Order: sequence, then C-alpha cells, then structure tokens
Amino acid sequence: MGGWRPPWGIEYVVDSLNAFILIVILFLSLLVSIYSKRNVEHEIEEKKLVTFYTLFQLLITGLCGITVTGDLFNMYVLLEVCSLAAYALIAVAGGRALKASYNYLIMGSLGACFYLIGVGFLYSVTGTLNMGDMKLLLPPLYANRAVQAAFVFFIVGISIKAYVFPLHTWQPDAYTYAPSSVSALIASTMSKVMIYALIRLIYSVFTLDFILSYVGLDIVICWVAATAIIAGSIIAITQRNLKRMLAYSSIAQIGYILLGVGLSPLSVWGLFGAVAHILNHAIMKGCMFLAAGAFIHKAGLWDIRDFEGLGKKMPYASAAFTIAAISMIGIPPGAGFASKLFLILASLEASQYPFVAILLLSTLLNLVYFWRVIDRMYFVRHEEVETDGGEKEGGLPLSMIVPMLILAALCIIAGIFWLTELPLPLFYRILSDLGVSGGVTL
Repeated sequence: MGGWRPPWGIEYVVDSLNAFILIVILFLSLLVSIYSKRNVEHEIEEKKLVTFYTLFQLLITGLCGITVTGDLFNMYVLLEVCSLAAYALIAVAGGRALKASYNYLIMGSLGACFYLIGVGFLYSVTGTLNMGDMKLLLPPLYANRAVQAAFVFFIVGISIKAYVFPLHTWQPDAYTYAPSSVSALIASTMSKVMIYALIRLIYSVFTLDFILSYVGLDIVICWVAATAIIAGSIIAITQRNLKRMLAYSSIAQIGYILLGVGLSPLSVWGLFGAVAHILNHAIMKGCMFLAAGAFIHKAGLWDIRDFEGLGKKMPYASAAFTIAAISMIGIPPGAGFASKLFLILASLEASQYPFVAILLLSTLLNLVYFWRVIDRMYFVRHEEVETDGGEKEGGLPLSMIVPMLILAALCIIAGIFWLTELPLPLFYRILSDLGVSGGVTL
C-alpha cells in the first residue's frame, strides 16, 4: 500500500483462509442488508436511516480490512473502525440500547488497548509490524518476556472483542437491545472475524512452535473454551427473552470455535472444526436472529412465553428458526453436527477425553433451551391465539422472508457439504498457507 514495499509498507494479503472468511462476511452482510430494508424502517427513526446504512457499510469495511491486512498495527486501526461503527449501530435504537452500547464502548476500548499494548511489545523487540516478517524474527525470541506478555495481551484483548467467557459482559445487552438487523450482522460476522484474528496471530505471527514450547498452554485455551460452552449454555436456559437467549447461546458457540483453536496444535481436526464452525455458526445464528427480528417486526414478541401458536401464525419465520435450532443442537444433517463431529475427532486424536464429554453435554443443554422455544411455537396452544388480532405472516415483507429461508436451507446444505470430500482441497490449502504439515481424510 502507498508504494512502500513490505515489510516497511502496509501489506494486504489474501490466502485461502481469509478468502473463506471474506466470503462469509460479504455473503451474510448482503443477506442482512436485504433483510434490513423493511425491518430497519420499523425499528429506528426515519431520519437515522442514512446514518444507519453509512455505519453499516463502515462496519463491513472494517471487518474486511481486519481479514486481509498483513500488518499488526493496521489490524488495530481497522479493529477500531469496525468497533466504532458497531457502537453507533447498537445505540441507534435508543432507549436501553444506549446503555448497552456504552458498556460495549468501555469493554471494547479495553480490549483494543490490550491489543495495542501487545503490538507495542512485539515492535519493541522485532522492529517490524509486518506479520510475515515478524513470523521470521520471533522464533529466537520466544523466551523474551516482552514476547510472552504480548501474547497474553493479544489473547485477552481479542477475547474481549469476541466475548469469550468470562469477558463477555458487554455482549448480552448489546445483542438484545440493538436493532435486529444489527444483532444478526454482529453475531454472524463480527465475532467470527475476531476469532479469525486470533487464529491469524497464533499461526501467522507466533506459530504453533510458540504454543507448544509452553507445556499446557493449548490445554488452558481448551479449558477456557469448555467453560464458555457450558456456562453460556446454562445461562441461556434461564433466559426468557429470545434475543438474550441467543446472545448467551453465541457465547457458548464461540467456545466451540475456541476449543478447535486450542486443540489444533494437537490435531488438525481441531483447526478443521474451528474453520467449519465459523461458517456454520454464522449461518445458523444469522438465521435465528433474522427470525427473532421477524417475530418482533410482525407481532412485537420478545418473550418466549408468548410464542404459543406462533408456528401457525408465522410459518416461514418459525420454520427457519426451527431448522437453524435443530442444526445447532447437532442433529444430522445440520451444520452443527459436522462441527461437533470434527471437534470430537480432534479431542479423541489428542487424547483429551473430557472435552468429548463436554461436547456431548453441551448438545443436551442446547436441546433444552432450543426445544422449549420450538415446543411453544408448535405444540402449545393458547385459547387467545386465534382472537388476539394478530395478522398472518402474509404481511411480512418478502425481503425479510427470503434471507431467512436462504440461511435455513444453507444450515442443511453446509452440514452435508462438510461431510463430503468437497471441502478437503480448501482445507489442505489452508493448512499449507498456515505452514501446518499433515492432512486429514474423511
């Protein structure tokens, strides 16, 4: 960029991994933008619409920039670009969203500060900000305290941005009170980009040799992820607000991706599971947040206890939510089944059997909190359902129905895709680009 050769200039790099992430970001952003056309008009004031779409594009720009940059400081700048856009997009709904946005601003600023301190530490010992250059310079410096401290700062900073438990405190309110389109966009893209940034730092800056040089560091990451999986699922069971339940579910699902990252030094299946779940969770959770937005848009329904007979009144939105939920529980051929299968294989190959039990337990917990929603929509009847004046789903705009149905179909298509040999060439390319030897067969 700017005519300066790397490592002095800011370098943008596209390889197989971030090309995959870019496709996820841009595809989900396109569907959410189509969905938002009518939904946003319902949830925010008309005078804010131009500002909303300006910030919407700025957020996507920042996410794409984080994905393709090859410069650590440039990643920080773009991290702030998308974060500032996200703060404003959450706050645009007004009311309780203002406090949620403020809390996110405080925690997000702390996360960015930790990340920037890590960049400063690495620059102080290497004299470069280019990721590829730093990867070559760091191996002799693994024992350096500044390098070790930088790794910790990176992990903590990005964990705040990716709402890894217990650094998730800003996330539930932000997802609950933001406009539905914003909740869907942030849940399906922003958190995945933050985890991608963590994968990029581990593989393309520090490398697996750094992780393996400290006995137990990978297992510590796994146990943090396992705690997030169980805690997020248990808290989700206690929620009555659908969007809040989905928010805590996302905390658990980020734990799945982080578990794959932690297992990846011990098994390539871990990396396969993490990469697969980045796509799978984006599709499934995006679909569910769009469905939740449809329930609010059409019937003003937030509380799960008021969902009696909703499957009859809003069949398309209810069906889309149900398909995504069943997929996330891990019932084949849903996409969630493939993710959990890969993580279980990684745990078995790494001889980390407790994580197999945690994955199976999490499936049961997922079943509990998703099934109660499905049960009320389809199997609980209330005498006021037919007389409450609610309209049929025919009034829901087609621009809102189509994105939901596309994502619901992809929940099944992606699950089948991962269980064939079709993704293997992509995964071998990712392993090669990240400098990992070995391969997997299905």
